[in-house]
Amino acid sequence: MRPRTSRSLHFVGSIPADGAEEAMRSMLSWGGPYVRSVTDGEVGDQGRWIADLVNGFAEHPDLTLVSKGEWSNYRDIPRFRVRRGHRLDAGHLDFRRDTDALAALPVFRALRAESRRDDLSFQVGIPGDLDLALFTFGPLGALRHRAVFRQVLAREIRHVHAEAGDDVIFQIEMPAELIVMCRTPRPLCGIMAVLLARGVTKLIRQTLTGTRFGLHLCLGDLNHESLGKPRTTRPLVQIANALARQWPPGRPLEYLHAPLTGGADPVPAEPAYYTPLRDLHLHPRTRFIAGLVQETSTTARLRHALELTETAYGEPVDIAAGCGLARRTPEAAAANAELSRMLCEDAP
Repeated sequence: MRPRTSRSLHFVGSIPADGAEEAMRSMLSWGGPYVRSVTDGEVGDQGRWIADLVNGFAEHPDLTLVSKGEWSNYRDIPRFRVRRGHRLDAGHLDFRRDTDALAALPVFRALRAESRRDDLSFQVGIPGDLDLALFTFGPLGALRHRAVFRQVLAREIRHVHAEAGDDVIFQIEMPAELIVMCRTPRPLCGIMAVLLARGVTKLIRQTLTGTRFGLHLCLGDLNHESLGKPRTTRPLVQIANALARQWPPGRPLEYLHAPLTGGADPVPAEPAYYTPLRDLHLHPRTRFIAGLVQETSTTARLRHALELTETAYGEPVDIAAGCGLARRTPEAAAANAELSRMLCEDAP
């Protein structure tokens, strides 16, 4: 059993590893008793999040490439459209999130038994349907085809849940929603948060009752560069509150991970950045995970940022990096995890 601790260490998803077993063993070694869930490391095609999935659409018979892209930055991304005379159908799409997860499930169960951690969960990352549609079709195409992507993701979540049951927790990964909030004029942020949350919960409502969820708000980490650079935590508070209010019953939202830093940027040291966290209102059973650990920051700066976070939020928080660790070297990833564990060990 996992010892009681007042903080937990969260791995967002990706790990620089050669396979699922190596990734899980690294997370268990780095995090020790502070880890609640482990992932398959999102190795192979998932290491670049959805880049290889989107690239694969070049072979899809119902889609045609409009413009090429090499994913060197946020403007260098391929764009597709549906072929004339064709229709995009959920039955003709396979994102393989279920296939990859179920392939790694026996590895997880064996390591859980070996480590005698029957409290440990298998965390499966699911890209948001809005992100997939935006990166595939651009803004206008996303409005037309997002619902199809939502159907595919919901189908794959149901498939994994049917096989894995309570062993699995699904992490919905949402850069688009947070980036949109960061760019929305402040007078319109309230209504925008409601609309964005409504889109996310449409996906959740298509899953089975009892399915466990976490949310990963994200500032983007393409080539370890963030897309959003908010001046305060207000945008993430507004979308998080809207999600909490609209969350469907019967599908536990167990945590919300919020990036307090993105890419290689240092975690902010200004108290005003964290002040809006006082207005964050999650369900009592939803853990708030502060994505503040950047391995190039000093321990003093990280401890200061954590103190500002918990002072504003009013409660202890869990610890994580701002995003997955696969865009780092193995040494940098291990250093990040070591700092995260240090902050967990600091807790009384």
